[in-house]
Amino acid sequence: MGGGLGGLNKSADGVVIGMVQLQLPTVDTPALLAAQTDRIVAMVGKARRSYPGMDLVVFPEYSLHGLSMSTDPALMCRADGPEVAAFRAACAENHIWGCFSIMELNVGRNPYNSGLIVDDEGELRLFYRKLHPWTPVEPWEPGDLGIPVCEGPNGSTLALIICHDGMFPEMARECAYKGADIMLRTAGYTAPIREAWRVTNQANAFSNLMATASVCMCGTDGTFDSMGEAMIVDFDGTPLATGGSRPDEIVCAEVLPARIAGARQNWSVENNIYQLGHRAYVAVKGGAQDCPYTFMHDLVSGSYRLPWEAEVVHVDGASCGFEPPDRLYDPLPAPPL
Repeated sequence: MGGGLGGLNKSADGVVIGMVQLQLPTVDTPALLAAQTDRIVAMVGKARRSYPGMDLVVFPEYSLHGLSMSTDPALMCRADGPEVAAFRAACAENHIWGCFSIMELNVGRNPYNSGLIVDDEGELRLFYRKLHPWTPVEPWEPGDLGIPVCEGPNGSTLALIICHDGMFPEMARECAYKGADIMLRTAGYTAPIREAWRVTNQANAFSNLMATASVCMCGTDGTFDSMGEAMIVDFDGTPLATGGSRPDEIVCAEVLPARIAGARQNWSVENNIYQLGHRAYVAVKGGAQDCPYTFMHDLVSGSYRLPWEAEVVHVDGASCGFEPPDRLYDPLPAPPL
């Protein structure tokens, strides 16, 4: 455990994380986009004032754009655009790390659902494009940057995934495999997902011996009801802090990267991320280091197919009003950020 009292008592080697259960906005014009940018900037200041020891403030997916699923180019953002510039300036002014969400312009194709981490000097440290849009509801282009990690505050290593990404255990595994000891998960989920949200946040932490810090949008926009449900989970799967459904509440806790490193180095039983690649090391020197999983081989070869594949009903976005696509996946080279 960290210093206690939800991050108010900070340890010398701790990372205090604040998860913002931001009120769900309606953003359907450039003017409203600018106003919501200002609101997020103001909330960065609130985080700093309310928690002087906070290291990192995290905003949910859709915190800038709301849940309209609009792909209007006039509302889309760029990594070098004014919205991101405002977020970077807010982090520098308040001397705090920040995690933010944008819907990113992708000329000639569907936009990306993107997230970014900015350090306390306003430098962009991580940029991620959502790998698993929430089909069939979301129209976003599949991410093409993999799962990056970056150095974080106070000796931590951060990764960021977005919402539905967290339902795939492979995502959290990749974060940990690349060295992350804190995985952020930003989301716009609504109440029907509540139990799956809790289960996966805890399982992603425990099965990878890393802390997870997750938050959804909160409140209603008159159509949708987002659930808040901020959740910071320690590496053993124990929740350190949980939020409810109060909009604009900042749920805060401290995690200790040194304790995570200690578990990864010293645990014997349930050191699962190590044991995945070293099966039965009691019987075999170094453990078996093969890949016994058919689905992994099939993904690599491009032949992934479920036994019930032909019976799957929803295979495009038609049920949610989107025209079925007519192009195959052919990612363009990622532009410089």
